[in-house]
Amino acid sequence: MSALDVAAVKRDFPILRREVNGKRLVFLDSAASSQKPTPVLDAMDACYRTYYANVHRGVYTIAEEATAAMEAARRKVARFVNARRPEEIVFVRNATEAINLVAYTWARANLRAGDAVVLTHMEHHANVVPWQMLAAERGVELRWIPLTDDFRLDLGGLDALLDGARLLAVTAMSNVLGTINEVRPLADAAHAHGALVLVDACQHVPHVATDVQQMDADFVAFSAHKMCGPSGIGALWARFELLEAMPPFLGGGEMIRDVRLDGFTTNDVPWKFEAGTPAIAEAIGFGAAVDYLEALGMDAVRAHEMQLTRYALDALTERFPASLRIYGPRDVAVRGGAVSFLFEGIHAHDISQVLDEDAVCVRAGHHCAKPLMRHLGVPATSRASFYVYNDEADVDALVEALARAEKFFAI
Repeated sequence: MSALDVAAVKRDFPILRREVNGKRLVFLDSAASSQKPTPVLDAMDACYRTYYANVHRGVYTIAEEATAAMEAARRKVARFVNARRPEEIVFVRNATEAINLVAYTWARANLRAGDAVVLTHMEHHANVVPWQMLAAERGVELRWIPLTDDFRLDLGGLDALLDGARLLAVTAMSNVLGTINEVRPLADAAHAHGALVLVDACQHVPHVATDVQQMDADFVAFSAHKMCGPSGIGALWARFELLEAMPPFLGGGEMIRDVRLDGFTTNDVPWKFEAGTPAIAEAIGFGAAVDYLEALGMDAVRAHEMQLTRYALDALTERFPASLRIYGPRDVAVRGGAVSFLFEGIHAHDISQVLDEDAVCVRAGHHCAKPLMRHLGVPATSRASFYVYNDEADVDALVEALARAEKFFAI
C-alpha cells in the first residue's frame, strides 16, 4: 500500500489555491461536502461542451455518447462498492433522497401499524425524519440503540430491540462522532430476526473501502458530493430482487415502459426509480470521482486519514488539555476523520466565525443530528473533518487558529 502524496493531491484541487483574508484556504469541512479535483471538473465540462444531450431515448450520436457515459458511470459506482451488478445502483439526488426512496416504496408497501424500525442515537436527520414521518402515518414503532460512554453503539439490548422489528437503519460512520459502526454483525443480527438493513454510508464510502456484499446489508445510501464528486447526485444500492419487488418512487418520463389511459407499466430496474431527465453531467462527474479515488487507492486514503486524525487528536489534546472537549472515540481504528469539539463557555458558532478570519473552514452547529446533540447535552459543536487533500500543516493551522480564538474570547 502506497502512502498518499498529499502535496500532489492538493494540486489537483483548484480551490485550494485560493486565499481568504490574505491567507491560504484551509478546508476542514469535508464531512459536509468535499472539494472537487480537476479530473471531475474536466469530465463534467467535456460533457457540457462536447456531447451533452438527453439520455436513453435519442438515437443520434451525441445522445448515444451521453447515454454511454452515464451508464459507464453507473458501472464505476457499482464496482466501487462491489455491487453484484450495475443495475443495483439507482441514481438519486443525494443520500437523503435514497433513504426517502426506501421509506416511501419498500417501507410503505411492507410495514403496518405495530411493526418496528430500529435506529440509533447517532443518526443524521436524513435517517431519522423519514421514519418518524412513516411512524406518524402508519403507526410504526421506532426503537433506538443507545450509546456507550465512549461514543460507540451500546449493543447489550440489541436482540430485544430487534425482536419483531422489520428494519434496522444505521449509519456506517457518524458525521459528528466519527464512530465507525461495524455493519456486518449488525446485519447478521437483524437478519436473524427477520429484519432488513438500511445503511447510511455517506461518511463511509468516501473514506473507507466499502463492500456492500461483505456488509450483507439490503439498502446502502451514499452521495457523490462527499467523495470528490458533484452535488445533486448520489446512489442507492439495493439488492436487485428488492428493487424488482418495490413499487416506483416518482412517476413520469423514463420510469415507464408503457402508459395507457387505464394505467402504466414500469421500466426495468434501475430506471424504474429514475423518473424524469437525470443529472447527466453530475453522473459523469460521479464516475470521474470514483476513478480519482480508485487511482489514489482506498487503503491509502484510509491509512492517511487515520494517521492525520491521530495527529489532530494528539495536537488538540496537548494544546488544550482542560478547556476543549472532543466528542468521539479516541481510537482512530474505530473512527473517521470528523472531529467534533467544544470549548468550555464558548459557542461553537463563535469559534467557527473567528477561525474564518484565519481562512480555516470548520462546521459549527448541530450537524443535522439534534437527537445526538441532546444526548451529548450540548446545543452544538465545532467540527473539523479531514480528507485526502489535508495534511499536518492544515491541522497545525487549525490548532493555532483555535488558540487565537480562545485568547480572543478570554479577553
